[in-house]
Order: sequence, then structure tokens, then C-alpha cells
Amino acid sequence: MSLKLLGSVRLPPQDSGGFDHGDVHLPTGRVFVAHTARGTVEVIDGQRAEHVRTIDDCPEASGVLCAQEEGLVFAAARGAGKILVIRADSGEVSGDIQAGSKPNGLAWDSRRKHLLIADVQDHHVRLVDPFLRHVLREAPLPGRPRWCVYDQDEDRFLVNIRDPACVAVLAADSLEEWGRWPVSAAGPHGLDLDLERGQAFVACDEGVVSALDLATGRELGTAEIAGEPDVIWHNAVRGRLYVAIGRPGVVDVVDTPMLRRVEQITTEEGAHTTAFDRARQRLFVFLPRSCRVAVYEEV
Repeated sequence: MSLKLLGSVRLPPQDSGGFDHGDVHLPTGRVFVAHTARGTVEVIDGQRAEHVRTIDDCPEASGVLCAQEEGLVFAAARGAGKILVIRADSGEVSGDIQAGSKPNGLAWDSRRKHLLIADVQDHHVRLVDPFLRHVLREAPLPGRPRWCVYDQDEDRFLVNIRDPACVAVLAADSLEEWGRWPVSAAGPHGLDLDLERGQAFVACDEGVVSALDLATGRELGTAEIAGEPDVIWHNAVRGRLYVAIGRPGVVDVVDTPMLRRVEQITTEEGAHTTAFDRARQRLFVFLPRSCRVAVYEEV
């Protein structure tokens, strides 16, 4: 198994800066990525490998998340303290939600249709009803949040905390803190789950991926990676974890059952974020210097 480069897609240029989180709307194969430098969300047709739309008015664009069944895309405008609500099929913005000072990390509660928003300035999480477009409740965090996910099996949110290095465990309905799972490496950042094997993968600034037991929070082992990571994606079909690392500009591929790096793809300096289409087994890597999206496929 390896990643094969299929080609690349040109995106609108910028003077400096780059991209942040991206996600894929699986029914259409559309890729949505936060273009932080331009304050936009760029939309790519992942099947035809072409840029199809620019969505404006997203200052300091950061977190992007697709609610698959609802056909919605949420984009955090960190510079405006709001979340854009976007129709996945058309790319039209249907509205926005004011939510904190600098919203960044996002997680979707598919059971209640609620959006969790982690704020990197006031270190709070807020639970939002995107249909009523208001904040339902909020809660403090023990430190600066990074990425977060919804664990549907246990009906809870997991939120990476940079310092103290831990994963905060929050009840999905009330945001009550159920616990904190210590992480042995500094700076938890990227986060994804393997629900079948009952593991959470935490990519840390120290250059380590930590595997945690979802039942106990106990650390099961670690794998070395090439540097400070950002976004990670778990490929449940192949048992692989994709870890984007901006410096030196690589994607490290970790075999999750063995918990060791098995492949490294050279990308571009500053390329720290990706999006994964699990339905089509395609990985999209966002390249800030050349303003392109590199498209890879698992073969």
C-alpha cells in the first residue's frame, strides 16, 4: 500500500501565509479548505480535480468541518468570531453564527445535530445549534484547545489541550468534564479516532503520535514522526494514519496496528494540513508556497 500522486489543482494565489483545516463532503466529493491568508474558503471538485468556487468573508479562516448527512459545511472565521454555515452542494453561504472570540476547532454531534466550537483565545468550548443559530451552552477548558472530535460510541467530545498536555473528555449534552487523559508528549495537536479498535490518535508537537485507549485513556504506545504535526486523518480501511508536517514539508504515514511509520511523502515547506476522502481513498495536501492542492490516492 502506498500513496500515488495523481496531480494537482491550482488555487487563487496569496502574498503570504497559507491554509488551515480542510474536509471532504463525501456524497459529492467536494473538498472545502480554509485559505487563512486570503480569508476565504476554497472549494475543489475532488473527483475532477479542479477549483470550482471561492467563498469570501471568512477572516483568518481556520477550522472546516462537513456534516455529511445534513449536507452542511462549517467554517470558522477566527478573525470575526463567527462560523459560516455553507451548503455543501452549491457552496452558498446560508448564514453565520457568532460564537466566541477566536473559534477554531470544530466537532459535530451527529446524534443531536449540534456543533462544538473550541476557542483558542478564551479557552472555552461552546455548543451551538446551527439551525437555530445560537449558542446553547459553554464551558471552560484546562488550557489552549487544538483539534477536537465527537466520539459517537460514548456520546462525548474529546478535545486536545496543548498545555497541560492532555485530552479533555466532555459530555456531549452538558459539556460536563468527565475526565482528562494525560499525553506523554508535549503539545497535543491533531486528533482522530479508530472506533473499531477503540483507540484515539494524538499527534504532538514533540514529534510523536500517541495512541490512547478509548475505554480508559491509557497510553498504548507511541510512534515517532518527522516534526511538529497539525492535521491527522485515520484511514480505517487501510489501517493507516496520515500526519501532515509543515517542516520539513512531508506527510508521514503510520501503520496503526503496528504503530510505526511506514511511508513518508515529500510535499512542500509549510504544507501542514490535508483533507481525506475515505470513500474514494484520496488524500488532498494543501501546498501554501505554490498555492496548489496535491491529490494522492491509496493504491
